[in-house]
Formats: sequence, structure tokens, C-alpha cells
Amino acid sequence: MGWRSVMISAPARLSRDHFALSIAQEDKNATVSFEDIAVIILNHRQITITHPVLSACSEYGIALFSTAENGLPNGVFLPFSAFSRTSKMLRLQLNVAKPIAKRAWASIVKAKIINQAKTLALMGKNADRLFVMSEKVRSADADNMESQAASFYFAELFGDHFNRRNENAINSALNFGYAIFRGAIARNLVAHGLNPELGLFHHSELNAFNLADDLIEPFRPIVDLWVAKEIFAKNRSFNAPEKAALVTLLNADVQMSNGKTAAINAIDFVVESLVRLYANKEEILEAPILLGTEAHFVES
Repeated sequence: MGWRSVMISAPARLSRDHFALSIAQEDKNATVSFEDIAVIILNHRQITITHPVLSACSEYGIALFSTAENGLPNGVFLPFSAFSRTSKMLRLQLNVAKPIAKRAWASIVKAKIINQAKTLALMGKNADRLFVMSEKVRSADADNMESQAASFYFAELFGDHFNRRNENAINSALNFGYAIFRGAIARNLVAHGLNPELGLFHHSELNAFNLADDLIEPFRPIVDLWVAKEIFAKNRSFNAPEKAALVTLLNADVQMSNGKTAAINAIDFVVESLVRLYANKEEILEAPILLGTEAHFVES
């Protein structure tokens, strides 16, 4: 699957040029190979897109995001039935044993709290309390350690008066970054034949991405760390350059069981681990461990 993120923040016409995306703008033209693209973000109201581009996005497994008037993602176009055994995977999802789902959710919550602790530590704050909380997570997070950790974590990271419901640059940046990761995860779920609506823990009938909202949890602190460093600490506004930087976090280094890799590759590993879990071939759901916000580097 692709690895590049393409964000278009000026008027443009997108068309297909054989195996590449053609981007025509007033002052320049560019092409990007479809097989290299993971996500496309349409971040301007004057962008036109042709049907062959939409078809190519489905063909190559590309997540295509639209944005609302406020600049935040409000929709994502995902491939339809890109997997050859979708019905088999659906049966596995519907029949997953409750103990397996509960253990998987506990693994997700524990990894999330560990990554929140690492975020605080990288910001020079005391993270001992969160590391202790991560060790107390039980099956299905029966003690709701996720919520307890979040209350402490956001106050430490952004101050006692911070509220996730307020409209400000910090929350706009967090919401944008989370939406990009959410769409990238949904893209991988579909590619592996999984239905994003059927979650392990999230079960809202009004949410088409319950499973993506489960798996995103350990990845959220990557966004949190960048926003804390670049928006909160520097008192920056939230505009196109900040959006572009958040998209590049898909390439941030994380630690997996097989070594360091880019977050976008880690998403694929986590989804593959989930597939093995559903098939009773694995008992523990793999999760990423935060290292920072630096992009993954591969020696040539």
C-alpha cells in the first residue's frame, strides 16, 4: 500500500494520467504515482476531481478526504469490497468471542496510556502516574482507566483550564490530526476485508467507523505530542502549514515488535494482528509505542 500523503490547499483540477494523479494548478502542474499515495486531502473549496481519479483511489486503496468550511475533514472516500473474502471476515467479526474482544480492548487502552505517559515525558513533565495507571488496566478496561488517565493527561499537557469541547487552535489541530489517522485506519480495515462499523469496544449505531475508533487510540498521542510542541508551546495558529505537518505524522516513527517503522506501516501491522486475533491465531493485539514525531528514515 502507498505511503505518501497529498494535501491540496489551493484551487486545482485532479485527473488521471495513466498510473498517476495529475494535479493542475494555475502556477504549476504535478503528477504523483497512484501506487505511492496513501491519502489525499482536499483542503480547498475550488478543487474539481474527475471520475477516473475516484476510480483510481478505489483501485489503489487510497483514502480521499473532503474538508468542511472550517477546514476539518468531514468525509472520506474508501474502496468498496477491495478484499476477496469480505464475507468470511464479516463472519469472524460478528462471531468474535467476548473474552477475546475484552482482552484486545485492554491491550489498546494500555498502549494508549503508555503513549500518553511517553508524551508527557517528552514534554518534560512527570509521567509516573500514567505509567502506574497503564499497569492497572484489566480486561475490557473494567476500571475505566482510560478515562481516569485522560483527565490527568490533558490537564498536564495543556493546562488545568483545557477543555476538549472549546473551539481553539489546539482542539482544531487535534481534531484534524485524529481525523487523518482515523481515515488511514479505516482504509486499512477495508483493505483487509474488515467492516469498520463493527467495533471491539465502540458500538454506536450512528458511527460508521467504530472499529477505526478502537484502533486509533494508541496513535492519538502522536498527534497530541506534535500539537503540544508546535501549537500549544509556541502559541501558533492553525492554518495550512500546520495541517500539512499533521498529515506527515503518518510517517512518524513508532516502535513495533519487529522494530521501528512509520505510523502508516504500523497501522497495517495492527490491522493484520487484529485479523489473526479474529481467526484465533493470536491472543494479544499488537499496538504501537510512541517514539516522537520525527519521520521514519529508511537508508537507501
